[in-house]
Amino acid sequence: MKARLIATGERAPAWVAQGFSEYQKRLSHWLPLELVEIEPGLRGKGRDAQRAIEDEGKRVLAALPKGAHLVALEVTGKPYSSEQLAQRMEHWRGQGRDLAFLIGGPEGHAAEVLAAANETWSLGPLTLPHMLARLLVAEQLYRAAAMLANHPYHRA
Repeated sequence: MKARLIATGERAPAWVAQGFSEYQKRLSHWLPLELVEIEPGLRGKGRDAQRAIEDEGKRVLAALPKGAHLVALEVTGKPYSSEQLAQRMEHWRGQGRDLAFLIGGPEGHAAEVLAAANETWSLGPLTLPHMLARLLVAEQLYRAAAMLANHPYHRA
């Protein structure tokens, strides 16, 4: 099983890229994680925000791996404790499919992306910068994989 994090936005700050890279490396034996950055839609004065969301959605859909189980990160999604996420990961492993985690742009996902998703996951009610959400997803996936492997990383 492999995973792809498809994230709208480019040019992560160095500290995000470094942190993501660290968890990506740690995850490599349990769940190889690839980052795919999606160019954001054009926003600003005189631009249509809905058009930007739709453009991002088309690019996200084009980046989806065939046959993957799609998990959209969404504030209204299901919140998981770390232990619950580990159980969910065990379920995903049992399906024998690759995974794709989707992080939308500033206004969220296009309707077509949410319709394509098999499920939604919420990192909680806080509003997070999307670059920070990338890092949190990678860390929580590592934590879940470590728990399933009885690795001492998780000490709760």
